[in-house]
Amino acid sequence: MRPGPRVLFVTSEMAPWQKTGGLGDISAALPIALKQAGADVRVLIPAYPALHKAFPKARVVARIPPPGGLLPASRILQAETREGMPLLLLDCPTFFDRPGNPYQTQGRDWPDNAQRFALLARIAALLASTDSPIAWRPHILHCNDWQSGLAPAYLHYVHAGGAATVMTIHNIAFQGLFPENTLSELGLPRKAFVYDGVEFYGQISFLKAGLQFANKITTVSPTYAGEIQRPDLGFGLDGLLRYRKADLEGILNGVDALWNPATDAYLAKHYDAHHLAAKAENRRALAAELGLESDPAAPLLAIVSRLTHQKGMDLVLACADELLTEGEVLTQLVVLGNGERSFEQGFRALAARHPGRVAALIGFDERAAHRIEAGADIFLMPSRFEPCGLNQLYSLRYGTPPVVRATGGLADTVVDCTQQTLSAGTANGFVFASADAGSLLTATRRAIEAWHNRRLWRQLQKTGMSADFSWPKAAAQYLAVYDAAINASGFSPTTAD
Repeated sequence: MRPGPRVLFVTSEMAPWQKTGGLGDISAALPIALKQAGADVRVLIPAYPALHKAFPKARVVARIPPPGGLLPASRILQAETREGMPLLLLDCPTFFDRPGNPYQTQGRDWPDNAQRFALLARIAALLASTDSPIAWRPHILHCNDWQSGLAPAYLHYVHAGGAATVMTIHNIAFQGLFPENTLSELGLPRKAFVYDGVEFYGQISFLKAGLQFANKITTVSPTYAGEIQRPDLGFGLDGLLRYRKADLEGILNGVDALWNPATDAYLAKHYDAHHLAAKAENRRALAAELGLESDPAAPLLAIVSRLTHQKGMDLVLACADELLTEGEVLTQLVVLGNGERSFEQGFRALAARHPGRVAALIGFDERAAHRIEAGADIFLMPSRFEPCGLNQLYSLRYGTPPVVRATGGLADTVVDCTQQTLSAGTANGFVFASADAGSLLTATRRAIEAWHNRRLWRQLQKTGMSADFSWPKAAAQYLAVYDAAINASGFSPTTAD
């Protein structure tokens, strides 16, 4: 068997050191799965304070002078995770020695984000080219989201080629848009500012640059790959993606091994599909922690999410009072997340109106997220769009059937509970189509009714828990994309040896 490809995986986040969403989880799990599948992987990530602290003995493997424009000098530090994953840390204190969120401070973008992430992309391109200052050379440069989107453009305009390139879209709504006059500061030539370059409606688009110049494009679910080719969900890039549709593939994200109710260190009691009675102990422990009434006759609904319009939080707030108080069927709700202030305030107010029945945890806590997935009965995920979604996958694995809107990865992973799907043994949750509060309310009522049918509910739980949403499965698909990218680029792996 021939050796697997050498892959430089470029990311702005990696759990547990820097994470704002799914990208951090994916950047931690996918490289390991690729390595286990035979690839030789290095992860390039900015040396944020948490990474400096985690790897104090990281050694300098390259000192890089200012690469052009207003981009500063930097260093490459090498470290290795506990799992044996090699890290290349981009050390530039001026840009990355900042606490907290990597993109914002006090709710506003850092004013030098263009320069900060252009440096990440520029160094990625350098390491993927024949000009690389380190001996290890990749066959594949795998870029993730807008923060590394300029890397394929730098390979094209500055290095005249190099490794084959793959661009992964995790959320097309975030594109890295900056003014035209930033071009020279980023060290890009004037000729790059054209419609088939980095220009996008009079601005520079980091993501568009990656989509324009990468050999292959992936996104994080098959349905989302189709949705982003439509004007309503393509955010202005749908035309380019339709043009490049032969090079676009949707690969569903996997679930990290840490999310396993049989081994999860955060849980009050471990359980699996054959010992679901133990799940009730997690519910009791969660209710006690959150100050919720002990009421085993009331299903516990849960949300773990960014509190944003995209995630459909306005739909939840619009129907929550009715859902909590209607008839004789009582329900409870726990919400964990942060985001838009109006939604944070809305869930706090909801908890104040329903003491003992609603818990609003504003912020994020990894331990709480695990305990909520295990302790809840029904998970709500009414997203307007959802590239892949991870929480519905966690919910399925934890025997917490989700209520989701039919979009992106939610449509690919959750099968609506109907007579036909129950008979076929495929039903694992509840799906609604329209992004309105009435549709969410109707679907949630269906879930609550099913929850009261113990036999039916056990079938849904076991079906969800038996699904294969593994990273090895995704890694095999990425390896096939890497082979296609190498073939499309004309790059010969032997030239990197």
